[in-house]
Parts: sequence; structure tokens; C-alpha cells
Amino acid sequence: MTLRAHGLTRRYQRGTRPVTALSTVDLELSPGELAVAAGPSGSGKTTLLSLLAGLDTPDAGTVDTVPPLPPGVPPAALGWRDLAFVPQSATLLEELTVRENVALPVRLAPGTPPVNIDELLDRLDLAHLGARYPSQVSGGEQQRTAIARALVLSPHVLLADEPTGHQDRVRVHRVLTVLRAHAYAGHTVLLSSHDEDVIAGADRLLRLVDGRLAGDARPAART
Repeated sequence: MTLRAHGLTRRYQRGTRPVTALSTVDLELSPGELAVAAGPSGSGKTTLLSLLAGLDTPDAGTVDTVPPLPPGVPPAALGWRDLAFVPQSATLLEELTVRENVALPVRLAPGTPPVNIDELLDRLDLAHLGARYPSQVSGGEQQRTAIARALVLSPHVLLADEPTGHQDRVRVHRVLTVLRAHAYAGHTVLLSSHDEDVIAGADRLLRLVDGRLAGDARPAART
């Protein structure tokens, strides 16, 4: 699934002062590459992902997909198989274990083919934590659980806001390996980050400055 934005703009009111969080962004994201939206805090990364996911409404511009969505269906109405979003906060269900949180999209999608949840937990270094509850694991482990939950149905589009923000260096690379494999399997993946390791691992780098798309490049192939 290809995700497209046309003239995407979002403004907020901060007290009496209007603030433009995102301004006239045109963007097309296609399957098969790991795209990273980079920029300092306040550059518009989270706003961009929220608008693309349909979790926020733009003041101007549109978001559409190829193939197109049915008339009147926003991206936020898509199921976990089509579009999954990983927010900065893990938003796990406290009454469910780590494994049960990851399995939740499967439970909510009757008729889903068998999914190897244990393999996914292992790839994200969570296999030994499956029986624990979110309150019993670290912030980094909660974040990886949210990533596993987003990936469990192999969504056509994956959007992740700072998905390595609570990870150490070793696990940053583990998370990137898993997300890159998902992209290379023919899915559309966009991360936001200011982490230099994540930026260095991007197939496509989108530079945001003051809410504007200041650069869109595919770095030279890594050796």
C-alpha cells in the first residue's frame, strides 16, 4: 500500500499565538524501503505521523492511499492488517501480559491465519518476558512490546513515532533490523527519529525543519 500526502498542513493555537506545526507537506511513501523522518524536537515529526495515520485532522491538505480507501473511510479506520501506528508512549493494556498485548490484534481479527507470536517476541528480545505485565517490565521493554503488537499482523503500512527512544544501542539495532525486514518484505514503513543510528540506517531520509519538508533523499547504498 502506498501512502500519499498532498499539501498537508496543521496549525495549533498556543495561548493567543498561532503555531504552524506542519506546512504544505507533499509526500509519497511506497513499499520496500525504510523511511525515516528526522529533525529536532518541534520540527513536525509527530504531527506528520499522526496526520498520516488519521489520528489527527489536517487544517489543509489530504492523505490518501494506493489502492484507494473506500469513500469516507479515513486511515484511522483501517484494521491492524492495513495500518499500524506505534506512538511514543507504549499504550499497553495493563491487565494483559506482554504476550497477550502482542496477541491482541490477532484476537480482534477473527479468521486471521496462525501467527508465530513467540518468534516475534524472540526477535525483539522479549521471549523471556511474555508472562509479565507491563508494570513489571522496563520502559524500553514496553516500547518493544508495542512494536511487536504493531507488527503481529504484518500491516501494509507501519508508522512508528520515535520507536527506539527508550532503547540502548544494542536494542536500537535489533529494532531497526526487525523494522527493516518488514519494509523489505514489501510493506510501507515510516519512522520518526532524531537518533543518529536510526538516521544512518535509513533507506530514505525525510528532513523536517520548522514543519516543512526540507529534504527528501535516498542515501548512498550501505556496504
